[in-house]
Order: sequence, then structure tokens, then C-alpha cells
Amino acid sequence: MDLSVVILNWNTRELLEKCLKSLEEHFDEIQFEIIVVDNASKDDSREMVTRQFPNVKLLVNPVNVGFGAGNNSALPHTSGRYVLFLNSDTVVTHCALATMIRFADSQPDIGILGPKLLNGDGSLQYSCRSYPNLATGFFRNTPLGRLLPQNRFTSDYLLQDWDHATPKDVDWLSGAALMIRRSLIDQIGCFDEDFFMYCEDVDLCWRANHASLPNEIAKGRETWRVTYFPDSVIYHLIGKSSDQVPTRMTYEFHRSQHLFYKKHYAHSYPIIVRPIIPAGIWLRAAGQIIRYRVRNWQKRYTSWRQKSGSV
Repeated sequence: MDLSVVILNWNTRELLEKCLKSLEEHFDEIQFEIIVVDNASKDDSREMVTRQFPNVKLLVNPVNVGFGAGNNSALPHTSGRYVLFLNSDTVVTHCALATMIRFADSQPDIGILGPKLLNGDGSLQYSCRSYPNLATGFFRNTPLGRLLPQNRFTSDYLLQDWDHATPKDVDWLSGAALMIRRSLIDQIGCFDEDFFMYCEDVDLCWRANHASLPNEIAKGRETWRVTYFPDSVIYHLIGKSSDQVPTRMTYEFHRSQHLFYKKHYAHSYPIIVRPIIPAGIWLRAAGQIIRYRVRNWQKRYTSWRQKSGSV
């Protein structure tokens, strides 16, 4: 088997159906299997998969165990030389999978490969990035970043000074469409399940970038490559699951940032500075949650006035 495609689903029945239909068109190109992991959806996602896609292997978690744990639960059921973790809110374009497999086979030191991701309107999605740092925290999705939208810290983080038209080794790739070589999974494992959602893709790519290559494929390079590959294109509709619970997801995003900081960065900062960064992370989280709730209240108040005839 060339490829095992793992799709994690949580209440995205219609999007999941479109994703699976786009995958069906590729069965003649390469040998691959599809495993859908349902994280305790309350819609009819599971019934739809069983009814319309009998060749798809369906796994059901009784509770929502999160992104990393949900995807990891599929691994014992996979047999591909590569595993593609694919969001349910994606649409795979013609030859995208076969092209990725051919490229990875030609570059045996690539451990993780990611396609070009496009938004629903066809615009580029910045799906490969530099590792986050302190400046990223100050400028990315913050009032300071909105005041200075052209700041170089956000640009450096998103790799905006590059046209994303050629393959490139990068720090990390979006978990929305992440293809991993089986031998790398055997070496370092897969997603860290301490991350409920967000940053598990950054963490996985970090571990790959720091994992030693087997001697037979090293050829002067010491660690595995994490590579962006724009010749394969996949459409990704961002946040269709997380949009259902924005406050919870804001909390989980910042919790994951804190965890990533403790795991990979804290030891490199002076002891006196270490408590300051988590405080900043949670202050940022509180600001975003308050802003969301104020906007939600404003929308509900406006709707009430319209219905009551006050406007």
C-alpha cells in the first residue's frame, strides 16, 4: 500500500462527504486506503460514511479525544508506506496524492511533506511557516499586529517574502494535510497527545527536524527534512470544526502554545524570564476571549433590536 489517508471528523458531515468524494477520484492513480476517525460527532457523519463510502474504514471514538489522539488512534489500522493526515474540510485536486508520493520516493531524506493549501476562493493559504518566537507572540493576531500589519515579524513567521511556487524545506507544515513517512513514525512516534488541538503539527515537525537520519540515507545531512511541495494542491476551508466552539478553541490554542513553550523553549530562557512568557500567552488568550464575547453580545443585541422594531 502506497498511502494511508487518515481523516479526523467532528460534526462536519457535509464537508467530510465532499472530501471523501474528492479522494474517490484518485483510486486509479495510486494504491491507498482511507480511514475516517469520528471524534464523537453528534450529526450523522458516521451514518453517511457507512452508507455512501463502504470501502472507507470507520473508527469511532466515544468522546472527543482531540486532534492528536484522534489521529493517532488510526495508526494501528494503517498499512501505507506513507500516512497522510487530512482535515475533513479539505478537497483534494487531480493527481495531488500521486504527485506527493512520487516526489517523496525520489527524496528519501524527506520525513514530512506538505502540499500547497488554498483557501476556498483559490487564494494562497500560508500553510508552511517558521517556528514561533517571542516576536510572533507580540505581533501575530494581536492589537500591535493590527496596528502594524506589515511588520517583518509576522512576515518572517508566515514566510511571506517567498512566492510559495517551488519546493522548500521549512520549519513546520500545517496539520490540515501532512504526509509522513512510515519509517519516521516508527522512529519518533506521531502526534503528542498532550496537545488537545493546535501546535501538535508544530511539535511533530520540530521532532522530525531534530531526529537523526538513518545512515543509509543520510548523505551528508544529519536530520530529517520537512518539505513544502506546491506541485500538489489541496483546498482547505479553515476552522470549520473549531468555529463551532470558538471560546473553547481559543483556550486550547493558547494552552497548546504554553505547552509548546515549556517543551521546547523554556530551557533556553533565563530563569527570571520564564514565568513572564506564559503570563503573556494567557493575557493574550483572555483578550481574544473577551473580544469574541463582546462581539457576540453586540450581534445578539442588534438582532434583538431588529426583531423588537427598535431599529
